[in-house]
Amino acid sequence: MERPAPARLSAGLAVAFIDALRAAGLVVPTSSTIGYVDALSALGIERESDVYWSGRACLVTRPEDIETYDDVFRQFWFAAGAGELTTAITEEFTLAMDAEDDGKGGSDADDSEHSEAPPPIELRFSAAEMLRDKDFADWTEEELAESQRLMRQLRVSGSPRRSLRLTASNRTGTRLDLRRTVRSALAADGEPIRQHFRRRSTRPRRLVLLLDVSGSMEPYARALIRFAHAAVAGRQRVEVFALGTRLTRITRELARRDVDEAISRAAVAVTDWSGGTRLGEGLRRFNRDWGQRGMARGAIVVILSDGWDRGDPDALGEQMQRLHRFTHRLVWVNPLKVTPGYAPLARGMAAALPFVDEFVEGHSLNALEELASIISTSQVRNISHTGRTPHLEEGVTT
Repeated sequence: MERPAPARLSAGLAVAFIDALRAAGLVVPTSSTIGYVDALSALGIERESDVYWSGRACLVTRPEDIETYDDVFRQFWFAAGAGELTTAITEEFTLAMDAEDDGKGGSDADDSEHSEAPPPIELRFSAAEMLRDKDFADWTEEELAESQRLMRQLRVSGSPRRSLRLTASNRTGTRLDLRRTVRSALAADGEPIRQHFRRRSTRPRRLVLLLDVSGSMEPYARALIRFAHAAVAGRQRVEVFALGTRLTRITRELARRDVDEAISRAAVAVTDWSGGTRLGEGLRRFNRDWGQRGMARGAIVVILSDGWDRGDPDALGEQMQRLHRFTHRLVWVNPLKVTPGYAPLARGMAAALPFVDEFVEGHSLNALEELASIISTSQVRNISHTGRTPHLEEGVTT
């Protein structure tokens, strides 16, 4: 028997949950049932907040029913005595698939032996949750394809910064918008009845991803390139470079909506994929051709690499120091950091680490979610060995 599709599983769970609510005394009309089923089919059942709030919006119509809804929600979706949603292995949801009647009589003993109902199919709450902690190096091709849907749920955008552009403000601000004030006064016989103001607008900082595509990063590069595609496809200010024996800009190739086509184009553009790596030389070219010319000034730069380098570690340290001077935030993502007993003993990693603001893991989906959170909430770094002070950095524009 075929495994039920995810949308069908969501619908079955939604109906069972509504039955539990009705048994607890809540009045749930058919229209609300249809709405909740459609909501879970669209949102999925991977996130607790999606399941809870879509139910609150579709199924609860009276404030006095909220407490009952919360109780039933905990009893239905949570494991007994556990503090997290039943994505854990401890509790399973069983869907019983009724066997179709074949039209043959059931009088014969031989027929009765073969006409037994098939065993129920036991399904976990969400197979996607099991992928979130799984190391990228252990993923199968099918799991890698499934990951793209989860990657698209990540919101990868730089933290906001103040822009030089002004925008209209409804509240009294420090700048009077004289042009709009005079224009509105013309409609009132020259009386400035209403004053208009402007304020400094905000815009997301540019995000630059430098992805190590050397042979040692091969188990992780195939998943991290999908993370880079999700960031570029989000239409944010994102630039992506491949780091190997040379530096290759692949932003345009990854801008395609279709992930397979985008990765294929990027693989063609990167001629040294799964080869060696010279991080110092790659960063030197980036600083010379892109970084100092404005791309990295005031930006958040993320290097995704295991730190294994064939080049001179002193050259890497020098280029990291230069890059650190004009970036807003410098983040290093190392998939090997999660390994028990890991220490940055590789010469390249040891040379780069003193100039890194954030040193994080990058081996799983949960690690990438943490990375996206760091990127979107990056604050100005404190006074460091570069001698740059935070208030000077806020004046940098991209």
